[in-house]
Amino acid sequence: MRQKWQSFILRSVLAAGIGLAAAGARAGEPLCPPDPPLAALSLPHLRAALEAGRPATIVALGSSSTQGVMASGPGEAYPAELADALQAALPGRRITVLNRGIGGEDVGHESARLDRSVFAHRPQAVIWQVGANAALHGADPARFRRLVTAGIRRMRARGIDVVLMDNQRSPRLLAAPEDGVFDRLLAEVAQETGATLFSRDRLMRGWAREGDPPAEFIATDSLHHNDRGYACVARALARRILDAVGAPVPPPVELLESRERE
Repeated sequence: MRQKWQSFILRSVLAAGIGLAAAGARAGEPLCPPDPPLAALSLPHLRAALEAGRPATIVALGSSSTQGVMASGPGEAYPAELADALQAALPGRRITVLNRGIGGEDVGHESARLDRSVFAHRPQAVIWQVGANAALHGADPARFRRLVTAGIRRMRARGIDVVLMDNQRSPRLLAAPEDGVFDRLLAEVAQETGATLFSRDRLMRGWAREGDPPAEFIATDSLHHNDRGYACVARALARRILDAVGAPVPPPVELLESRERE
């Protein structure tokens, strides 16, 4: 089976590069800066499904940053952008990304709906964006750690790969005294539980070093991403996922024009 998968990869490497470029190169799509070095993701169950030629499902669990608040439409939320990028890069593979983000929720709400939002769909992987509302509302860090840890363990016990996503660098979150606390907790919990971390904080710091400050990716509410932010987060995440499943990772696409910014 591994030889067949490697053969598929060799046959599709050109199509993958072209496909992901096409997904991002439509006229009016946003320009994304190069990715900084980011931690590798661990996705053995997702990789096994793809290698076996089975349909693969990723659940995007979270609050408003997953739902896509302040995006210009559902297709511009990060889960939809992620699905487009993965499908373009892996032609012939059935990959579904389900958006299970509900604005305003915290870790308690999300933990309570794991059965219907995650387990009911039998995904191979979950991307859990969590911590923004905890930082904004001054949640108890100990309770946050306990609930995130318990949720990860429930998912991993069912053979689900878990990726945690930390907070965006937006003015309202950066002004919250506890923002850094919850980002650090997510990194610690990921290491302790066997989950992995996709850090928007580190990603956006890297973009700033390339000359694109956080404001370029944040909407007029000073909290959520704009379309450019959602798209660029999704593309960076797609490259980490492709690397984790052993698929060719196309380089970031340099686009000729950017969408009108908010």
